[in-house]
Amino acid sequence: MPLHISPRGDTMPVVFDDSEKFDQKLKDAARVAVEDVLGVKSGEDVLIVTNPDRDVRLISEAVYDACVTAGACPAMIVQQMKTQMDFAEPAVIGAIAKNPSVAISISREKLGKDTEAMKNPIAAGEKKYNHIFNYLMGEKKMRSFWSPSIDLRMFMETVPIDYEQMREDCRKAAEVLDWADEVRITAPSGTHLTLGVRGRKAKKDDGNFTEPGSGGNLPCGEVFISPELGAGTGVIAFDGSISSDKGEIMIEQPIVCKVEKNRVVSIEGGREAEELLGTITRGEEKPLQLAGEGKLSGEDAETYRANARNLGELGIGLNRAARIVGNMLEDEKVYTTCHIAIGSNYDDDAEALIHLDGLIKKPTITCLKEGEERLVMRDGELVA
Repeated sequence: MPLHISPRGDTMPVVFDDSEKFDQKLKDAARVAVEDVLGVKSGEDVLIVTNPDRDVRLISEAVYDACVTAGACPAMIVQQMKTQMDFAEPAVIGAIAKNPSVAISISREKLGKDTEAMKNPIAAGEKKYNHIFNYLMGEKKMRSFWSPSIDLRMFMETVPIDYEQMREDCRKAAEVLDWADEVRITAPSGTHLTLGVRGRKAKKDDGNFTEPGSGGNLPCGEVFISPELGAGTGVIAFDGSISSDKGEIMIEQPIVCKVEKNRVVSIEGGREAEELLGTITRGEEKPLQLAGEGKLSGEDAETYRANARNLGELGIGLNRAARIVGNMLEDEKVYTTCHIAIGSNYDDDAEALIHLDGLIKKPTITCLKEGEERLVMRDGELVA
């Protein structure tokens, strides 16, 4: 039976005999997040959104204190836990809409969706945004990091890292992905998948979130790209961990997904495969329910339903301090892995209610263009 891990990482609790040592490690990690990653400046407005959960609350308080030390003007708002199918509280959306210089989400699971923008997307030229947060980030009006499901151990171990090395690794991997027309992924577990990436640009979650519009996960450490719509074909054999709407699943028996035209058309395996299929099915049904409640238009509901089986991301893990622990925030950053997400993408042309990251161990990733090949990873080791 697959093992579900609490998003707080309760299977790996932080234990310190010396409370002063614990406090200092937490303060040090918070200082790195505020000063080295965000570059918070004196006088800036910083909004921190969190939950009552102990781990995220303590991390949020440490980040708040680090902002004060940096001379900023932080404010913290607490809402109940939200999943990726829940809506944020109106007060949270309202606070983000005030457009602080920096907005930080440190959550037990997710920030929550934007009720009004889901129903009436925010227009900016030809672009439309279904969340006020995405609008402010996309239009380069604020900067951010977001830490869904983070815990204390993860924050203290994977945030204070060698950013110079990781940023260089991210630069190299992104450069090759940007050059490519196609990407081929193979792995010992049975993955053999080809994705189109024409017209796509890689994004770097490299911990440099100092300019308006920049942001990403913390812990950071990945390069990711949205596959070209309709162009993916082959087989994915997930063999690390995978997201579900009920928490991450540690995979014991590989989940084998057949892919045609960049969509998952079949899922095979054991109990883990059944749980993944259940989450995808709920991701297909929920938009229709929201349309019935007047929270989505019928047209948007059909779009969200159709994209629940889309391949929305290829990501390459590059954080050498990260481990596979059954928490996708850390798992997807693990060096020697890549991940494929089922559901929405990051180019905003395949919107879905779900985004389910699944890990592949020790991949070989080859980029192709006009008959030429360039390696990014060989057996999980970066060679770009």
